[in-house]
Amino acid sequence: MNVTQIQRTINQLNSDIASLEKKRAELERKESDKTQKISTLQRSIKKNMSASTLSSKSRQIQGYQNDLVKLSKDKADITKKIADKGKVCAEKTIKLQKEEARERRKSFNEQQNLQRRYEQQIEDLATQLYSQASATGVLPSSHSSFYDDLDTEEYDVFISHAWEDKESFVDEFVLELIKSGVKPWYDKEQITWGDSMRMRIDSGLSKSKLGIVVISPNYIAEGKYWTKTELDGLFQLESVNGKTILPIWHNITKKEVIEYSPTIAGRLAMNTASMTSSEIAAEMVKLFHSTDSVDALKAEEERVPKIT
Repeated sequence: MNVTQIQRTINQLNSDIASLEKKRAELERKESDKTQKISTLQRSIKKNMSASTLSSKSRQIQGYQNDLVKLSKDKADITKKIADKGKVCAEKTIKLQKEEARERRKSFNEQQNLQRRYEQQIEDLATQLYSQASATGVLPSSHSSFYDDLDTEEYDVFISHAWEDKESFVDEFVLELIKSGVKPWYDKEQITWGDSMRMRIDSGLSKSKLGIVVISPNYIAEGKYWTKTELDGLFQLESVNGKTILPIWHNITKKEVIEYSPTIAGRLAMNTASMTSSEIAAEMVKLFHSTDSVDALKAEEERVPKIT
């Protein structure tokens, strides 16, 4: 059974259980009513009551008691059916979770294979274009320098994000950075049709001083190959250059961030829930000013000879 079929079965079981519980509640109401009538009849019996009246009330009480026995049996049968269907529902739920996990893995593997095929096609095309251009003397003979020559600029910050968050935050934030004089590496501007995404991203990472990581549910979603690649690259750069990664939380809880990366969760982060794009951009500018001041001071200390 696939996920849809299992879910349909679970829905039907839950509907059956709800219907049975409604019937059981009705039986319990009738039980309460019969019990109350028996109690009323028993209280109405007096010592000086005639034999015929006493016999009539006794027969009524006995009838209600018989009804209670039947109601109790019916209620027990329904309770057993509810328990049985609940057990089957629990088993189906476990099966559903396993099937959903299997389909997620299958989808992830298909995406990975598709991504690899796409990258290979781009690499093959790039190699073909390089070979054709190299034959005319337009490009350098070194294939490794082909992509290096495409982007010789230096950038202040690399923007690592999920494309789903562009409209809700990232596009506006990048615009605010540019207006503030910060030069960002942004895939929307730096990657064009036919480029090798991996080589372009590698180049952008290596030519950026810092990396802003927009952590969101979209960023950490399963199957996000490029966001994981970018974050891994930033961690590698940080291990060599010192503090590099600046996190921004976007529509995400701390619990979700911790589950994705305790290392990232432990860092002070800007949060779009409490700050606007321009406010976060302003913090970025402050950081660059303080960094530039420290760099200038170090340069001055190196320039002036020390007195011994």
